[in-house]
Amino acid sequence: MDTKTKYLGLEIESPIVVGSCGLTSDINNLVKMEQAGAGAVVIKSVFEEQIIYDIKRNLSMMAPTDNYGMSYEYVASHVSDDSLGKHFELIKEAKSRLHIPVVGSINCYSFENWMTYTQRFQEAGCDALELNMAILPYEPSLSYEDVDRLFSNIINTLRKSVNIPVSIKVSQNFTDMANFMQRLSWMNINGITMFNKALNIDIDIDKMELTHAPSLSNPEDIYDTLRWVAILSKKLRCDISASTGVHSAADVVKMLLAGAGTVQVVSCLYKNGVDYLRTLNDGLRQWMEEKGFDSLSQFRGKMAVKSNDEASMFFRTQFMKHFAQI
Repeated sequence: MDTKTKYLGLEIESPIVVGSCGLTSDINNLVKMEQAGAGAVVIKSVFEEQIIYDIKRNLSMMAPTDNYGMSYEYVASHVSDDSLGKHFELIKEAKSRLHIPVVGSINCYSFENWMTYTQRFQEAGCDALELNMAILPYEPSLSYEDVDRLFSNIINTLRKSVNIPVSIKVSQNFTDMANFMQRLSWMNINGITMFNKALNIDIDIDKMELTHAPSLSNPEDIYDTLRWVAILSKKLRCDISASTGVHSAADVVKMLLAGAGTVQVVSCLYKNGVDYLRTLNDGLRQWMEEKGFDSLSQFRGKMAVKSNDEASMFFRTQFMKHFAQI
């Protein structure tokens, strides 16, 4: 069975990509992932907030917060270089030891650092970049026009400053999902990853403190992603990498049938170990053999929604059949 495909224009042996996570921050894990059949790996994201936090923590040990003076610029530069340097060393080592694509991941909120980090990741030797643009519009004053403008400004500027493939990783927090994803795909990007797994909050009622909810996805989380991949895969000008809720080989097949170019996995590797990639690949090949498919192109998008009328009728009709017993 031929499972070769393309990810952000890069040739890969399997459509199963390891998404950005703590597992991809260790070179030994990356080597094991390649050996287990990963098509590509996305290195753990650099978070701008973490770097800013480290800068402030270092400054607090040096001077009162109202008297940083020239210390800020010096410490900020040193801490930033040190934090980013660790990522760049990992990327360089991964590039020297792996044969599969190594993708950098960046999660920022300030326009300036989107530009700075992206250029430096390209210089470090990444094959491609995934921009994790997790913008939660929690400010009432932030309109959808503001969010649209922010995405557009960042993407259009970045495409002029880097020449490696760029993918945008997005959340589901859009009221005009179909329209917005289509417009994103027109901005000269190479792919869209749908969707990032947001860290949800919880409340400890004994301590009356905020805490975080479980961070790993569950198998039932696949359905929202599957719905939007099926709706949009025929309408975008770039590939979709499907993420969140993929826990089995059957899930991989579903995403490909819906039209995804590749499928990203994380939580199932935390639960089953890195070698679980072999199980996913074996399961995909076994299904292809049973169905008589020799390549992914023979069935990719077979279950994708092909028109707006079909999308409306498909989901409305299925809803009515289930709940109204039509």
